[in-house]
Amino acid sequence: MNDIRSRILEKLDEVERTEHVKILHCVESGSRAWGFPSPDSDYDVRFIYLRERDFYLDLSPQRDVIEWQLDDVFDISGWDVQKLLRLLYKSNPTVFEWAASPIVYRTAPDWETVAKLIPSYFRVKSGLHHYLSMAEGTCKAYLQGETVRLKKYFYVLRPLLACRWIIDRQTPPPMLFSELMQAELEPDMLPVVNDLLARKQETSELGTDKPIAPLHAYIDRQIAEIRQIAEQMPNFPHPDWAPLNQAFFHLLSGQ
Repeated sequence: MNDIRSRILEKLDEVERTEHVKILHCVESGSRAWGFPSPDSDYDVRFIYLRERDFYLDLSPQRDVIEWQLDDVFDISGWDVQKLLRLLYKSNPTVFEWAASPIVYRTAPDWETVAKLIPSYFRVKSGLHHYLSMAEGTCKAYLQGETVRLKKYFYVLRPLLACRWIIDRQTPPPMLFSELMQAELEPDMLPVVNDLLARKQETSELGTDKPIAPLHAYIDRQIAEIRQIAEQMPNFPHPDWAPLNQAFFHLLSGQ
């Protein structure tokens, strides 16, 4: 892992030199950050960057994403901090996930200007609908029929447990699957999920098999219950742009 981390840090230096940006924060996203990677999982490296002040004074359309590398080992890309702040205003769940990643490759003191605002922009109903939609979509695509792709159970279970976390705590869910399991998974389901988790961590591909009946029943029940709660949840007013504008101006003034 130390060798991988060193290579990632070198690539971040390359991004800064080549793109003329300052990387504010860089984390791992995806299965490694969730805590259930396969032996051959790639590294989903995500970073937030700031360009020079004059870049933001140009009225012509500008790209706000850097797609740096995509191969069997690394998936490296980043967002302009302006894009991140606009998505934070909309309570985009990806912002909260990157901010909560347990694997941080690099961070700058200026990141705290943004980080301290993030929790206050979380909207419960928006987060609930996001994770419920993710669970339903994956379930319909991969967990129907006489055989299913076993690893896809995790891509349904994690968002469902995230929904339960949001319902119970009204806060962004943690990234680690183990934390969500401990807090939200029904006790009688723990042996089933732990067995599947151990198998996933030992093999690059779980393959297909017949549906796991108790797990399938649990998922169906959770989707129905969470959907009902989400539909009854009231809408909340949009937050204020002012703190986000102030944070952006602060970042620019420090250049």
